[in-house]
Amino acid sequence: MTTAVATLNQAVEEIREQVIAWRRHLHQHPELSFHEENTAQFVYDTLQSFGNLEITRPTKTSVMARLIGPAPGTVLAMRADMDALPITEENTFEFASQNPGVMHACGHDGHTAMLLGAAKLLSGMQEQIKGEIRFLFQHAEELFPGGAEEMVQAGVMDGVDMVIGTHLWSSMEFGSVGICTGPMMAAPDTFWITVNGKGGHAALPHQTIDSIAVAAQVVTNLQHIVSRNTDPLDNLVVSVTQFIGGTTHNVIPGTVEICGTVRSFDPNLRASVPGLMERVIKGITEAHGATYQFKYENGYRPVINDATVTSLMEEVVVESLGEEWVARPRPTMGGEDFSAFQQKAPGCFFYIAAGNQSKGITYPHHHARFTIDEDALEIGVKMFVNAARKILMERAE
Repeated sequence: MTTAVATLNQAVEEIREQVIAWRRHLHQHPELSFHEENTAQFVYDTLQSFGNLEITRPTKTSVMARLIGPAPGTVLAMRADMDALPITEENTFEFASQNPGVMHACGHDGHTAMLLGAAKLLSGMQEQIKGEIRFLFQHAEELFPGGAEEMVQAGVMDGVDMVIGTHLWSSMEFGSVGICTGPMMAAPDTFWITVNGKGGHAALPHQTIDSIAVAAQVVTNLQHIVSRNTDPLDNLVVSVTQFIGGTTHNVIPGTVEICGTVRSFDPNLRASVPGLMERVIKGITEAHGATYQFKYENGYRPVINDATVTSLMEEVVVESLGEEWVARPRPTMGGEDFSAFQQKAPGCFFYIAAGNQSKGITYPHHHARFTIDEDALEIGVKMFVNAARKILMERAE
């Protein structure tokens, strides 16, 4: 480990308790997507206290801070998301959510705190920077169409050369950073199906067109899209997650509503799925005298990591933490709107392991008892500040 890296790491360790305090404050005061007014103001005010930053509000509930060095060079964007989820927290921490029915159950409070820590340290190093750092505090990652797209449209990525972002990952045991080239997270699409039959008495099914029986066949046969209509080596998920119909035990309903998600990486495969689905839906409903409505909505693009930026970030892991910290997770079919930033500049999205079985930190993301190992916050700050060191100080020389 070089002297420069050791010095930066020591500086991160010195603000560790401040970063934890920021995370706990944010955890106590969660806000839903597109409603992060107080969160954004807290971030804005905290950034203002650092100095040397040009701070703006690209959208109503997002914040951007620019740290511009005295010499030209690379423009590096760093992103953290800030929104929470509509979940009632079951943890009993002193810093548990004070907003009923809203909870930071995905680690975004930690993401925001880590990027604030990086901004605090790097703002004091302005004279060493060749180029510019943009700290992007993004709203509404959890709710399509997402805050990233809005921020991109507001111009936050104009002139950016590369972008990095991270996610605290509870399914990985603390002690590693997950990083890989290429596909990282999938495109999450949504579909809605309505099956229209003919309702009637449950004792006289021959007088009805049973929407439940027809819809059940639709659900079963949609599984054939993955198992029989696409290449087994392709990555595809078709999941039905809602099945709504009926009001009581002795009435066959006239209508059933189905909702679900499709996850994929390949753009051609993604484009083919709606047609394959509708062929199944149309065939089954027509065979039984029912009708249907079908709606399919594309979600975020897949997160695809750029090879060059990812290689740089792997070097950052090795140099600042050690080679043993490098983990290579498999791609996940979860979605992330970080992909919107990657449409404007090559980027790398990586995981920071934040689970810890010895501390009882084992609950998955979006669970009412989700939390993170707060030791991971220090790792995230080290990754951000050492990325700036490598890209805007050492590489620029």
